[in-house]
Amino acid sequence: MKNIAVAGGGIGGMMAALLLSRKGFQVTLYEKEKNLGGRLAFMEQEGYKIDKGPTIVLLPEMLKELMQEAGIDSSEYKLIRCDPLYDIHFSNGQTYTKYASIEEQIAEIERVFPGESKNFKRFMKDMDARFHLGKPRFLEQSFLNRWGSVNPSTVNALRKLNAFRSVKKQLDSYFINEQLKTAYALQTLYIGGNPFTTPAIYSLVSFSEHRHGIYYVKGGYASLIEVFEKALKRNGVAVKKNTPVQKLNRTSNRVTSIVINNESIEVDAVVVNGDFPLAERLIGVQKNKAGRTYQPSSGCMLLYMGIDGRYDNKKIHQFYIGKDFSENMSEIFKSRTVPSDPSYYVFHPSLVDDSLAPEGKSVLYVLIPVPSGDEIDWEKEKASLADRVIDSMAENGFDGIREKMQWLTIRTPAEAMQEGLYAGGSFGISPSLFQSGPFRPQFQPYKEIDNLFAVGASIHPGGGIPIVMQGAKLLADGIERKYLTRDVIHNEQINRL
Repeated sequence: MKNIAVAGGGIGGMMAALLLSRKGFQVTLYEKEKNLGGRLAFMEQEGYKIDKGPTIVLLPEMLKELMQEAGIDSSEYKLIRCDPLYDIHFSNGQTYTKYASIEEQIAEIERVFPGESKNFKRFMKDMDARFHLGKPRFLEQSFLNRWGSVNPSTVNALRKLNAFRSVKKQLDSYFINEQLKTAYALQTLYIGGNPFTTPAIYSLVSFSEHRHGIYYVKGGYASLIEVFEKALKRNGVAVKKNTPVQKLNRTSNRVTSIVINNESIEVDAVVVNGDFPLAERLIGVQKNKAGRTYQPSSGCMLLYMGIDGRYDNKKIHQFYIGKDFSENMSEIFKSRTVPSDPSYYVFHPSLVDDSLAPEGKSVLYVLIPVPSGDEIDWEKEKASLADRVIDSMAENGFDGIREKMQWLTIRTPAEAMQEGLYAGGSFGISPSLFQSGPFRPQFQPYKEIDNLFAVGASIHPGGGIPIVMQGAKLLADGIERKYLTRDVIHNEQINRL
């Protein structure tokens, strides 16, 4: 039985450990922190709790299927459907609501953007075809041989998916109204990408919201950690918390052992879970042979609040767009400055979940896209930016928010960087063209290191909880092919002798 060490207990590490254990491997999971979960965690204070990281459940069927494959039954957690999906509030006072139902969406488009419904129908029809092309080619397939993968077939698929155009350029070919374009471009921010440069293949995110819906995990997304821990235990995975992997010992082409508490432990293979550019330091590689550096995703400034009361006039998910969305994106991704007129997202899960706060109270989560990196002095800037956003919320229906606020915690890219997120980016490396598909690090990132594997938001197929889980499946299936199939063939050869 092969002995596999998983370094890092984020969602990718836990999922990989479960899938590998169910395939017959002996797995030990090492986590440097006191809790598993990585980006999935709670902010807790004074009887309140709210998700610290991801909040929106996309691709729910994929999530359920992958968890079932990992031995987690759908009865162990509850998904709540959000419909309407969310509101988008524009600076001119206009509100556009997104619905799962196409019929309701068409009626809403005619209400807010008269004459654009035929363009929306064309957008959805084309995106449906592209989703059915892209899912098997880019979500369910690895590209271990990068340059071998960049063949005419792959390039043709990328062309059909409009990967060589930006999301914004693609939307220009469908819609006339700039606000409607923004409504279908902002979803690239879910994965830390600039809609003006991110490849149009990621337009499939906004399509998927309509086709597959948006959901909320009862108890918060981070409640899945307890579910995963129980599954790890019943599948025989040894979990070591507060136990960082200090070093990987290796020969020229193999990892021979890992160092834990200054002690070497022999392993047959290692799976590294974490932001890959930082994980390379553990591996002992600063840059790959091509001298590659990585572009981080955008960062976030996050406001977590405990509220006396509840805002029943709001939806669970809300987006507020500044006066100039293009300039806002330029400040984040080009000039890398504090947004002068920020767009932001508000999450109000207490509307559907009363388990998150004391009776009669609620929680709010506010996400403000900001630059990653260390150019901004966040200790100097965070209070001012938070004040401007809270003032904007008060003007946009969150009446008396300052008086109702019981507590406020602010998290910036500086804290994200300290916690191990690459350059303080919230979503791994950015979803740019040359960091997507065959150009993104794969689950076996170095051909020259035979038994080293990787999983996480910076590894193909990319960020987002279900997508990272899909990356763990690609990894587990690949390791099974590499080791178990080889062992079966070897045993058959021996038996024939």
